[in-house]
Amino acid sequence: MAQFPEAELAPGVLWSKIQQQTHHAQGCGALQPIDTRYEYLEQGGMRFLVRILANLSRKEKADLVQQRRQQAGQSANPFLPYDPDLFVVNLSATHLCLLNKYNVVDHHILIVTRAFEEQDSWLTLADFEALALCMADIDGLAFYNGGRLAGASQRHKHLQLVPPPLCPDRSPLPLATVIADLALDPQACHPVASSRLPFRHAIVPLAGATTPTGTTLLGAYKALLTYLGADGRAPQTWPYNLLVTREWMMAVPRQQDHYRSIPVNSLGFAGSLLVKNLEQFDLLQALGPMTVLRQVAWAKSAEGE
Repeated sequence: MAQFPEAELAPGVLWSKIQQQTHHAQGCGALQPIDTRYEYLEQGGMRFLVRILANLSRKEKADLVQQRRQQAGQSANPFLPYDPDLFVVNLSATHLCLLNKYNVVDHHILIVTRAFEEQDSWLTLADFEALALCMADIDGLAFYNGGRLAGASQRHKHLQLVPPPLCPDRSPLPLATVIADLALDPQACHPVASSRLPFRHAIVPLAGATTPTGTTLLGAYKALLTYLGADGRAPQTWPYNLLVTREWMMAVPRQQDHYRSIPVNSLGFAGSLLVKNLEQFDLLQALGPMTVLRQVAWAKSAEGE
């Protein structure tokens, strides 16, 4: 397998390449941002960002084409081959970085395996090493939708990373306020749970003041899986969402991908939800965002975890 020079990712280079490729992809039409307006809803002491889609027709048409190809037995994998106009940089011999074609947040990137791997497989050291390279340049929110029931729209394994600010008004990440209340000790590597979140989850601090390495991320990930009762050596047994910053990592096991027509992926647990229209927004407002998260995740155990 070809090797790619690490010099491509000297400090600042990745961010520069993302900006350059974004300009190129916008100019040639390869990048097709989805317009939204937004509102905030509060529940359970957490202020949720809710984006309301203005026009999803292009994305829905693309999904329909993909479904027809699958029904005809044709390949419908957008990452094999990937669109060269969305290509940002080679991360390693196993991973590359692409722009998210239908982005809602500017400069949203995908960290994609070169060879096909299933999205419902556990993450590996190679996955986390590629992620660590990106997080060294971008102090944002990384996430992984581990399977269709966790909100994954593609089978080909890919992590995602969005730079700050996630909230258009530049307010803190909603989940960050919950985690701040835990007063996590960065040197204590054992997972904990927040009493403010009414669903099964686990949070672990990432030790050290510098950007975490792939090995550090993998160790935290394994600790979360063990806490939640999974054996990372066996095939993935349940869908889950993973959220990662330079300071902490969180995992949420899932039981369904939506509740009452409202879809939820990893960003929902970060405090950012996406609805297709005003009718869905009204439903979300009536139900409450935290209620929707509780319905799509595992129930808390008797011990309150």
